[in-house]
Amino acid sequence: MLLLLLVGVFVASQLQTQMFQTRKAAILEDASVRFTQAQSQLDQSTAVTVDQVQELTAGLVSATADSAAGAGVISVMMLRSSESSDSFIINEYADTRLRPIITEQLQTTVGEGQAAWQSVAVPSGRGSVPGIVVGNLMEVPQAGPYEFFIVYSLESEQNTVGLAIRTFFVAAVPLAVAMSIATFALIYHTLRPVRSTAAAAEQIAAGDLESRVDVHGQDEMARLGSAFNDMADSLQNQINEYGKLAELQQRFVSDVSHELRTPLTTIRMAEDMIYDVRDELDAIPKRSAELLHSEVARLEEMLADLLEISRYDAQSAQLDWETVDVYMVVEKTIAENQELAEHLGVSVSLSPRPDRPTAEADGKRLERVVRNLLVNAYEHAEGKPVDVTVATSEHSVAVSVRDHGVGMNSQTMKRVFDRFFRADPARARTTGGTGLGLAIAREDVAAHGGQLHVDGRLGVGSVFVMTIPRKAGTPVFEFPCVAKVQFDEEN
Repeated sequence: MLLLLLVGVFVASQLQTQMFQTRKAAILEDASVRFTQAQSQLDQSTAVTVDQVQELTAGLVSATADSAAGAGVISVMMLRSSESSDSFIINEYADTRLRPIITEQLQTTVGEGQAAWQSVAVPSGRGSVPGIVVGNLMEVPQAGPYEFFIVYSLESEQNTVGLAIRTFFVAAVPLAVAMSIATFALIYHTLRPVRSTAAAAEQIAAGDLESRVDVHGQDEMARLGSAFNDMADSLQNQINEYGKLAELQQRFVSDVSHELRTPLTTIRMAEDMIYDVRDELDAIPKRSAELLHSEVARLEEMLADLLEISRYDAQSAQLDWETVDVYMVVEKTIAENQELAEHLGVSVSLSPRPDRPTAEADGKRLERVVRNLLVNAYEHAEGKPVDVTVATSEHSVAVSVRDHGVGMNSQTMKRVFDRFFRADPARARTTGGTGLGLAIAREDVAAHGGQLHVDGRLGVGSVFVMTIPRKAGTPVFEFPCVAKVQFDEEN
């Protein structure tokens, strides 16, 4: 009996550990999906006022709690982060009964931008039950980062383990000899659904969204398998819906952009005729003709940018590879935009020509990247100098564009490559840009297998660094220029 007692303790421990590890893996997988869906909903939101953002976060917390109930979620909380905006504050959503289980250490880890989990004791009517709390940092529109926590209960797994242990010991007393066989059969039978669930979870994690668990019976393990299958169905449906929506959006932008080109061409022809005879018109019609000329040109530029973005979205962009002298591209682009620099009172300095500044690239797209970076620097330089550097290494070529103007904060740097994003909506555009320049620049650089970095500080300036490989199809692992503003030296 003592031997059976020791074996029983050992078996119970192994069962509990395996159950916990399996459940933890499923919880982390489920939480990752919930966090991704929540951040996607926040990113796609158009909320701009406090009330709108408040309603958005309240709905997000409620929807997450409702949709994840089948996965064992008992509470969802959204807490304010130390990095959240001080000028745009929304309410926290916290369960007062469960708030103490979220420790300062867990909040600190999540506040640093790392997803984290912690095993906790969840208060219940009978004392407490085991649980896992998973946290991640969510970027809330306007309000900044907020800490998002999902609390999962392991009461069902605890009950299952308890049932197995009780069965083991009750049968051990009268059936000492047969207990070893019964124990093996019981544990094997109990763990089979868990192994099946773990295998299905691994297959889903590997991308096989059709993987499901075979459910037999009505016990706790069958309920776990059913819950897992329901979760997998929901995940697959959500992914399919998002894919269809993304495809429709891409098709809409592409179709509208193409359809507008024909009437725009007609408008441009008529506008050119009026613009050519503007000197014969009175002052007001003349000014109208000039405004029409500039706005039609801007509309053409916007349509061209939209078409380019739609090509990248549809993954249909084709690059014309050739050996390009990057330094000559930069020199040419600076010369072509010299009039704009003079108009804004900006002086431009270009570093000396480095050794072998050539790379396999699409010359037109590369020139477009440099032009977008230069025009952006001119716009925000406030009449101060702009420094352009071309540097090379054995495997990479880099172009750095540095201004000494308004600069940017950390929140702006996170969104500077977003489409139509403007750090200061009240700031007038000198060039009448479309708001897609930096987004297209990032896509162009990525298409070359390169990287585009940014750094800046308010009142000091900003720097954009493009790094591309010399040979097409190879990754970037050398960075001749570092995207870091030398604040200490300037201050």
